[in-house]
Amino acid sequence: MTLAPARPVTPTAPAPTATPTRGGRRVAFGWAVACVVALSVVSLFVGVSALSPGDVLAALTGASGAAGRDDLVVLLVSRVPRTVAVLLAGTGMAVAGMLMQVLVRNRFVEPSTAGTVESAVLGILVVTLVAPGAPLMAKMGVAAAFALAGTALFLRVLRAVPLRSVLVVPLVGLMLGGVISAATTFVAYRTDLLQSLGAWTTGDFSGVLRGRYELLWVAFALTLVAYLAADRFTVAGMGRDVATTLGLSYRAVMNLGLVLVSLVSAVVVVTVGIVPFLGLVVPNVVSRLLGDDVRRTAPWVAVLGAGLVLVCDLVGRVVRYPYEVPVGVVVGVVGSVALLHLLLRRDARVA
Repeated sequence: MTLAPARPVTPTAPAPTATPTRGGRRVAFGWAVACVVALSVVSLFVGVSALSPGDVLAALTGASGAAGRDDLVVLLVSRVPRTVAVLLAGTGMAVAGMLMQVLVRNRFVEPSTAGTVESAVLGILVVTLVAPGAPLMAKMGVAAAFALAGTALFLRVLRAVPLRSVLVVPLVGLMLGGVISAATTFVAYRTDLLQSLGAWTTGDFSGVLRGRYELLWVAFALTLVAYLAADRFTVAGMGRDVATTLGLSYRAVMNLGLVLVSLVSAVVVVTVGIVPFLGLVVPNVVSRLLGDDVRRTAPWVAVLGAGLVLVCDLVGRVVRYPYEVPVGVVVGVVGSVALLHLLLRRDARVA
């Protein structure tokens, strides 16, 4: 009996992964924007002071008299500024995190894991000690300069580290931020500024009122600048050699990105405090769905960043009503869980 030669087995190609079409992305983006708008409306009527859409309507028509005027004051002086501040801060920090990840080429890097926000807090402490009567713009400028210096120090330390794996880079940033934070706490302790330091390091929107949040529009303008230069950041994220080959000034784009990240971080820290891990969670989620094209992903990152901070702010307002849990605490819990999930993923090495 003769055996027939075995027929070669042709491996079956895996089914292609379905990717959303351009029309599908537009529809999904529209739904995301609609959800953020709906949450913003809800945010206007959540708080200790009782306020409902009916109260606002009665106040606008003049049917509620003096009580209606009080309702309008609460709405225009407190609720609207707070909601706008949440949206602006969430947008700015999420896009800043995306820029850092693209430029450093690491999924686990963002302002709170690279020593950037800790350096900004140190800058605020220094200007408070040296010139306590300085205007808010001066404090923002000093905080931005310290944030830029801290980010540059982080990159300099990375160049000296022989092993630059995906997991080592954020650990270096966390250790650097810990050292800067420890030094800041020591100086604040010796100068009786620990209470002020706590206000700067805990993201909290409860004190946001009209006239105390407008600086965040600077962060929004910087976010628009980042979007206008999106293609340059995408090319720079491919590496120095690729960027140089395509005729792009790699150093200039890197400097622009680091300046934008530092300014946005300083503005948010000066206005509402630190919102940790926001720039880590949102860009990673968007990147896994849409890739690394900054022009394509930036609007998604901005909208989802604003939505995440808005949800966390609402949770902080209702979980211990009538008291509030600072939004920095809620975002920190969500972000730390997300960071651990990303670090422990099996494919983290190729993230």
